[in-house]
Amino acid sequence: MWLDYATLQLLWWALVAVLLIGFSLTDGFDLGAGALMPFLGQTDTERRVIVNVLGPHWDGNQVWFILAAGALFAAWPMVYAAVFSTLYIPMLLILFALILRPGGFEYRSKVDDQRWRRSWDWFLFAGSAVPAFLFGWVFAVLFLGLPFRLDEELRTLYEGGLGALVHPFALLGGIISLSLLAMHGGTYLQLRTEGTLRGRAASASRLMAAVLMAAFALAGLWLATGIDGLRITALPPVSDHIQPQDKTVAAMAGGWLDNYGLAPLTLLAPAAGFLGAFGVLILSGRGSGLGAFAGSILSVLGVLITAGASLFPFILPSSADPGSSLTIWDASSSRLTLSIMFWVAVVFVPIVLLYTFWAFRVMRGRVTEAQVEENPHSLY
Repeated sequence: MWLDYATLQLLWWALVAVLLIGFSLTDGFDLGAGALMPFLGQTDTERRVIVNVLGPHWDGNQVWFILAAGALFAAWPMVYAAVFSTLYIPMLLILFALILRPGGFEYRSKVDDQRWRRSWDWFLFAGSAVPAFLFGWVFAVLFLGLPFRLDEELRTLYEGGLGALVHPFALLGGIISLSLLAMHGGTYLQLRTEGTLRGRAASASRLMAAVLMAAFALAGLWLATGIDGLRITALPPVSDHIQPQDKTVAAMAGGWLDNYGLAPLTLLAPAAGFLGAFGVLILSGRGSGLGAFAGSILSVLGVLITAGASLFPFILPSSADPGSSLTIWDASSSRLTLSIMFWVAVVFVPIVLLYTFWAFRVMRGRVTEAQVEENPHSLY
């Protein structure tokens, strides 16, 4: 069965979105809880509880990130190349930060020395908070546009230094991402811990939910009034040979909000982002860990879908030459590649989903201080 080219391009856009959402929902609470750990865990035992809550899942959760990167390369190799050319420094920082996490989980409790363990606690914090911040920073930079253009041979020419990527809106994007994932991690700890530690996690979740709502609202207002968005004014018929320069793109005020007028149902996404965070704010205060975690999931879905819906169909906007911006229509792989990889994904993505659900089901339950103290060597 062969799908037409335009349908395949839309399906791959949706598939990459699903993989990024899967990463945010699973490894997102790992990153968020890791960012909160030095502040929630007042004793070594409490910090070990947090490490053992996250330890069985963190490496499996990062599979979603690997899948998303692989899908991006398979579906839009031009985007993959341009991203790593223009965002090389933040991508390296994310990589180096993530490298700290395995050591933190595996070696932290190997030595019974407080300086050793506290050092690894801060490595885990850096390996969690830095990626959580930079993921949002990168997404925010997309709304500003990257300073690149394509030459006649479709080579990426970067026309800005690091200063071109530093903007207050990018900082705001990092705050949104960090507060979102920290909220998600806090609600997950409410599900998996008890006692005083659970209470601190609830308080942190409420604080992060309030920060998220304020930052998310400010970002929307900023996009509406202070940042020009891109709009495609002329697009050739979909074919196997569309080049990025074949379209006409204009930058105009409020352009990133166009899709909400064209498809009003997309307004449900930002509404879900706010509603989920508000649910965390209320339900965490009432001691409902499951309800707060459900609200956190809803907020993560709402924020990510809002970003995707606002950018669509752009994947990598250009501030130097809007016509060089890469979209799902003109930067994708061939129809044959998309078709083959689509059916591969149809087989293997459900397997990953089933395994993820099975792993969380098997390892469900609360981790207590008593369990950690009774198993000083068999647990993290």
